[in-house]
Amino acid sequence: MYGDTDVVRVLARQMRARGAHIRSEADDLLARAEAVPWSGLAADAMRRLASEHAGGLRRCAEEHESAADALERHARHVDHLKEVIAAIERKVGHLLDSAAGGLAGLVDHVVPGSADDWLHHFDPPPHGSREWLDVHLPRSA
Repeated sequence: MYGDTDVVRVLARQMRARGAHIRSEADDLLARAEAVPWSGLAADAMRRLASEHAGGLRRCAEEHESAADALERHARHVDHLKEVIAAIERKVGHLLDSAAGGLAGLVDHVVPGSADDWLHHFDPPPHGSREWLDVHLPRSA
């Protein structure tokens, strides 16, 4: 399966770290705005603007968290598909080994003609390829 899930997980951690940094920047912006010893309409407007910008930064931080969650879900899904591909490859390998070992007649007896025909016409995809997900084994396999 394509994609190194360790790299995807590193990207997720980086997105989470960026989100935390952005959130920290929002907190810092508000703290600085509140700490200014200034009063009046202009000061109130500045603090309101700082608050709006901090809200935008927090939304951006949340989006980074959501992106990190999506990357982690994707990595889990890819890992699962890799496991499924490996299981299909193993099952086909056992079937091919059985056929080479003279057990093809036994498989053929369970499903007359279908397993034998499948074995003779099967062209395996490359190791680890997502094409293994489209391999349909005969019922007796």
